[in-house]
Amino acid sequence: MAAWHVRGRALPDGEPIEFWTDGGRIVDEPVAGARSLDVGGTIDDTWILPGLVDAHCHVGIRFGGGGGESTEGLLEQARIERDAGVLLLRDAGSPVDNRMVDDHPDLPRIVRAGRHIAAPKRYIRGLPVDLDDESQLPDEVRRQARAGDGWVKLVGDWIDRAVGDLTPLWSDAILKDAIAAAHDEGARVTAHVFGEDALPGLLGAGIDCIEHGTGLTDTTIAAMVDGGVALVPTLINIATFPEIADSATRFPVYAAHMRALHTRRYDTIAAAHDAGVPIYAGTDAGGSIRHGRIADEVDELRRAGLNATDALGAASWAARSWLGCTSLRAGESADLTLYRGDPRGTDVLRAPAVVMLRGALHPVP
Repeated sequence: MAAWHVRGRALPDGEPIEFWTDGGRIVDEPVAGARSLDVGGTIDDTWILPGLVDAHCHVGIRFGGGGGESTEGLLEQARIERDAGVLLLRDAGSPVDNRMVDDHPDLPRIVRAGRHIAAPKRYIRGLPVDLDDESQLPDEVRRQARAGDGWVKLVGDWIDRAVGDLTPLWSDAILKDAIAAAHDEGARVTAHVFGEDALPGLLGAGIDCIEHGTGLTDTTIAAMVDGGVALVPTLINIATFPEIADSATRFPVYAAHMRALHTRRYDTIAAAHDAGVPIYAGTDAGGSIRHGRIADEVDELRRAGLNATDALGAASWAARSWLGCTSLRAGESADLTLYRGDPRGTDVLRAPAVVMLRGALHPVP
């Protein structure tokens, strides 16, 4: 494996940085024979990021049709992410086993949450483990905690066709038992939540993260701050709410609710950010969202009020730290992306000049 001499500017402070790679790892001393990787021509024109992060995606859900993806299909999903500079994925629920990705050193690292956990007919068919009775939730949470990489994914709310709107899936009491079970296994818990009503029970039970969070209020935002609960808004997925509403002609209350959540999405995320809720970038790729769109999500976070540095950090160094992966430090895996120009600009972020994973370069299409 070639050794590289890397120089450029690094974020969040934009100061010059210099290091070498050797045997797939970062070192802070010169390496004999190392080749230069100054892609911008000068230090000032070369910008270096630790590999980007998609903190909510699905490697193994078939695009367009839902359901499980083939092995070759899910490997291609991972390749698409790598080519976009995304080298760390938090898989927020997959109906198929994607651990074969770990056998491919040229593909991103994945932190898995096992399968979604839901109730019958209360989520997308074919994706979750469906529990006939909520009393089964703590045991299933334990199983998914052991199957994953430190995360468990609950479906917190979904349309209840008997009610005609979003409603919670679980009682407050069983959520406390289930989340305690996950924590006992050393796992964190996150939940899909669109509306308002499921949030108090999840937050009161000690959940660690909320996905989407379009129904957040001042009260539940304050509870997130108090509990140190993270938020992954998936704003490019929230952009599909009007389309979802248009297809829900049999459920006018639900349709109106989804449109209202969409209308106030930027204000909701801005309020959470201003209050101090940690926010990370996730695209919800898989299903209806194509992989490789992290730059679009960073752009959406800026529209929601995050400054350019914080929005990019939500998809890079800050997200990596949250997921337990340090960045650009001696001894760490050489997982990084290089850009010709400041990647806080969306067009630059969409076009990495170099992708390095485990010290090996990968051509960018």
